[in-house]
Amino acid sequence: MIQHPMAILAVLLAVLALLFMINRHPVLGKIFKVVPLLVFAYFIPTILSNTGLIPLDSPLYDYIVQWLLPSSLVLLTLSVDIKAIIKLGRNTLLLFLIGTLTIVLGGPLAYLLFGWLAPADMGVEIWKGLAALSGSWIGGGANFIAIGKSVGVLDSTLSMMVVVDVAAASVWMAVLLYFAGRNQKMDDRIGADRTAIDIVKRKVEQFQAEVSRPTNLADLLKMLAIAIGGTAVAQALSQILPEIGDIISRFTWVVIFVTTLGLVISFTSVRDLEGAGASSMGSVFLYLLVTTIGAKAEFARVVEVPSLVVIGAAWLALHALFILLTRWKLRAPIFFAAVGSQANVGGAASAPIVASAFHPALAPVGVLLGIAGYVLGTYAGLVCAFLLERVHYIIH
Repeated sequence: MIQHPMAILAVLLAVLALLFMINRHPVLGKIFKVVPLLVFAYFIPTILSNTGLIPLDSPLYDYIVQWLLPSSLVLLTLSVDIKAIIKLGRNTLLLFLIGTLTIVLGGPLAYLLFGWLAPADMGVEIWKGLAALSGSWIGGGANFIAIGKSVGVLDSTLSMMVVVDVAAASVWMAVLLYFAGRNQKMDDRIGADRTAIDIVKRKVEQFQAEVSRPTNLADLLKMLAIAIGGTAVAQALSQILPEIGDIISRFTWVVIFVTTLGLVISFTSVRDLEGAGASSMGSVFLYLLVTTIGAKAEFARVVEVPSLVVIGAAWLALHALFILLTRWKLRAPIFFAAVGSQANVGGAASAPIVASAFHPALAPVGVLLGIAGYVLGTYAGLVCAFLLERVHYIIH
């Protein structure tokens, strides 16, 4: 019903405004203590798009990914404390790598268990499509295409795997956002050591208190100039800089540049913009990104490839099981498992969303791990493709 990009933007902003009004209500706001606000911000647009009120695809969605996501990364990283993030420790990287390993091994195992459900007439296209999916779930869209082309998958199969990707990964991301709303209780239950995370959050809150001041027009314009200006420069540079194989795409260059810009700014007096609400504005952009990701989830198409969705769901379930068991064994905070997982399954575009759901100060952790996912995506995806091919010939 609503097609114009600005009208769609108005709807998405209205959804977010309503959710935050409810959050401040003394009675209705209690619902967000059970189900985090971000989950609603994700699924309400899904309902609106799947019922036809807003479109499943719009130039607005692409604009928000290309411009507002990088802008938010600048604003969320300009006051980051690098030393504190480094002190988060080895568990951050370890759980990320466990996430990668469980995607590589989980796909072949899920195919071995449920491959008999897949249509027999698809033949080798089954394992080839799943191989492409492994690239997406370790790195991102570029790795999805890279692995798909490497194994010679048909375009029609790729379109099916997009449905599987959206259906399974969207549900898993919603679960991770739910974890973010209950992270304190989950960590207390296993006696996880939250010291490093709490130090980062405490330092950010202390810094915000020190530089806090009433927001004024000059500060707002400065934030927008830095964020959007930095993104514009990044977009221009990405057209000049070479794509490196299937790992570093033009969008990867954009993410790397704006993240670097934010990190450089964090060592200057410009970081004081945090006191005027830089991370809040960055969060607005991120929340809008969440709504667009939800709006693009076309769940109606799941019925077209139910068997492949079952394999994909089993695959992510195995990934989730092992990463959560590892987190329990290490007694690590759920934040490390959630961001390590999303950095694989969602990449640099959505890992900061999950990280910032725990605390805006932690968004850069998601960015850095997401970029690492891009690097590993092709290599690990090819290993997974080899294993999937072996399983295919075992089954058939």
